[in-house]
Amino acid sequence: MNIGTASKQSSLPAKTIRYYEDIDLIRPARAENGYRDYSEIDVHRLRFLQRSRSLGFTIDECRLLLSLYDDENRASADVKAIAKAKIAEVDRKIVELEGLKDTLSALAQNCHGDERPDCPIMDDLARAHEE
Repeated sequence: MNIGTASKQSSLPAKTIRYYEDIDLIRPARAENGYRDYSEIDVHRLRFLQRSRSLGFTIDECRLLLSLYDDENRASADVKAIAKAKIAEVDRKIVELEGLKDTLSALAQNCHGDERPDCPIMDDLARAHEE
């Protein structure tokens, strides 16, 4: 199948598919005319990549997950360890985002939000720039 069909079946833009080929995540066959010829296996791998990326896995993590997927002798413990590491990363990001929210909430609460020019939010942003 051509890249347009593979794109529709995998829900990935053609540009992303070409990128995944450039970095050797997929390797479609080439037809006699030199065009890419995607198989059902290629589309399955593209869907695997799309789902993995949607869960926040990096390209390198996807590469590792694909290698484990291809390894019939893989240990599920290896896959679980990757997932648990991603969970820990998400937890760290949640804590960071909660801190950002608290800071912004405090700044917004202290701002009068009226026609006066003085604003604690602007003051805070300016102080951070000076440091």
